[in-house]
Amino acid sequence: MTMGTKRVMEGSMAIAEAIKAARVQVISAYPITPQTHVAEFLAEMVANGELEAEYLKVDAEFSAASVVFGSAATGARSYTASSSQGLLLMTEVLYNMAGMRIPVVITGMNRSVSTPVSIQPDHQDTITFRDTGMIQLYVEDSQDAYNTHIQAFKIGEDRDILLPVLVAADGWTISHTFEPVETFPQEEIDAFLPPYNPLYKLDPKEPVTFGAIAMAHNLMEFRYLHHQVMHHAKKKVEEVAREFKERFGQDYGGLIQEYRTDDAEVILVAMGSLVGTLKDAVDEMRETGTRVGVLKIRCYRPFPDEEIRRVLSRARTVCVLDRSISQGYGGPLTIDVKAALHNQRGPQVLSFMAGLGGKDVTIESVKGIVEKAQKVADGIPVDEEPEFVNMNWNIV
Repeated sequence: MTMGTKRVMEGSMAIAEAIKAARVQVISAYPITPQTHVAEFLAEMVANGELEAEYLKVDAEFSAASVVFGSAATGARSYTASSSQGLLLMTEVLYNMAGMRIPVVITGMNRSVSTPVSIQPDHQDTITFRDTGMIQLYVEDSQDAYNTHIQAFKIGEDRDILLPVLVAADGWTISHTFEPVETFPQEEIDAFLPPYNPLYKLDPKEPVTFGAIAMAHNLMEFRYLHHQVMHHAKKKVEEVAREFKERFGQDYGGLIQEYRTDDAEVILVAMGSLVGTLKDAVDEMRETGTRVGVLKIRCYRPFPDEEIRRVLSRARTVCVLDRSISQGYGGPLTIDVKAALHNQRGPQVLSFMAGLGGKDVTIESVKGIVEKAQKVADGIPVDEEPEFVNMNWNIV
């Protein structure tokens, strides 16, 4: 197992270090809070000669996505990052990127979407892209962000996959927080992640067509093939995570990660940095005999329905904590979890909106969620509508 160097660094720096280690050849990004530090660190690395790459300054996020879309189509390993409205401005390009099977790694530094205006984190921006056909991976902390960005290139560029990968990292909580991160020698990263070798690329000497028109008789067939590739990507996500663990000793899960779920009567389900708080709460409640565990969803698209069923079928009650909302219905993650369990005689699923717009989710509030779950397990009637955690009407 390869030993790395552990340093205290900002989460944005950890991501930049991963992009440098991946030997990205083209970077284009437009600054938007809280993604800005990633773009700044990478610009500095290129300017100082630490990273041999083209860094293109553009007028907006739509242009940034268009630049890396084009560069990746020519066979260059490419990267961009954005947040909130900036990510949404990329929407048209990202649909095209996924539909043409162009592998680009994109950091979605999670931030709430206006209006009201907020620069605080939740998952409303990245959850918007769940239907684009991109792979989506959500990270727990800075080390997870470093590991996952390197893995993302290996997943997306695999010739059996060839899809863009969106790595979602909570703004501020990860991007601007300093914590120990272990980075690994360049030669070891090179052994894990070989240069990008595209199956097809734009080359005037060997012309090919990307993004041709599809008529009514064959568009559905394209969608079907894309859907099948997304399902196949589940195996690749697991395979790459396993290889990374064997080589570097780091394990943040593949599609999912279980934490103290073996005998859990209540299982908490979440994505992103909220998982760390849930683990701390579980450790504290376990000391008093409460049998509770955590299921981290690391890969949101493709959705790991089979793995989720396997874990959650053991519980009496499941509590899903969403950091986004499908207005008029509920939490997107809750909807997907319920769909995965729809034909199971399994646990009751409770929905919680938590951490929207950076709202604190404390250990005490997690205990309140578990108390509600225990009442449900004991047959005590409770309101089954989605609950908004830590509401404060006094300041509205």
